[in-house]
Amino acid sequence: MACVAPIQTDTFKLGFIGAGKMAESIAKGIVHSGIMPASRICTAPRSSGRRDAFQSFGIKIFESNQQVVEDSDVVVFSLKPQVVEGVVLELRPQLTKKKLLVSVAAGVKLKDLQEWAGHSRFVRVMPNTPAAVGKAATVMSLGKSATEEDGELIANLFGAIGKIWKADEKYFDAVTGLSGSGPAYIFLAIEALADGGVAAGLPRELARNLASQTVLGAAEMSIGSGKHPGQLKDDVASPGGTTIAGIHELEKGGFRGILINAVVAAAKRSKDLSAN
Repeated sequence: MACVAPIQTDTFKLGFIGAGKMAESIAKGIVHSGIMPASRICTAPRSSGRRDAFQSFGIKIFESNQQVVEDSDVVVFSLKPQVVEGVVLELRPQLTKKKLLVSVAAGVKLKDLQEWAGHSRFVRVMPNTPAAVGKAATVMSLGKSATEEDGELIANLFGAIGKIWKADEKYFDAVTGLSGSGPAYIFLAIEALADGGVAAGLPRELARNLASQTVLGAAEMSIGSGKHPGQLKDDVASPGGTTIAGIHELEKGGFRGILINAVVAAAKRSKDLSAN
């Protein structure tokens, strides 16, 4: 691997190509966590609404993506998958190996990103939508010329919007099926739990709040207790009690199998889409 100049972690500048909601969530998390000041972050929004959103927390605004790249040491492509190739190719003359490149575009593989950019100092990152509330589950994979120091820098940045893990890119379709699509499965579960509460006689708002907080609390216990989820389930389900009666109904409906199938189906669809 050719030697690449290290990014100066105390002074580097960060630019976003694409100024959508995900870019906003990442930038806002970085600023609010104190990792770096807004004055060292820039983007070039295409609409006045997006411009106002970024200016509201101090992000530097440029008129063109070329200006963003010129001003930045780390460049994050936060674009819809179908436009990534054209944008990267347009900016290619400015995308030198001195710049660390990052993509959060779903389904766009490192080999393509590296080919379009003309070098492999690229990191592919997959956050999910809870980035908007600082609770993302994010996975990253390093390109051929990205260094361990580059990986640490990106892990630090994306740690501002949740938790991040490093994994081989071959797992990214499965990651899509689980954490990428997973929030939608949980929203559906929350809706169903709330509907169950209403069916049992609860007011709608109370049922929705109880369902949401129950899912949040259970997730915190799963993360923080060190116990297997099955053990946590057993701890709640006393013999002959209400919880085991409810679990029995879930098992009769194939609850676990349905969730497994959902993850596998979404992973397969991700693989099919990225192959096209």
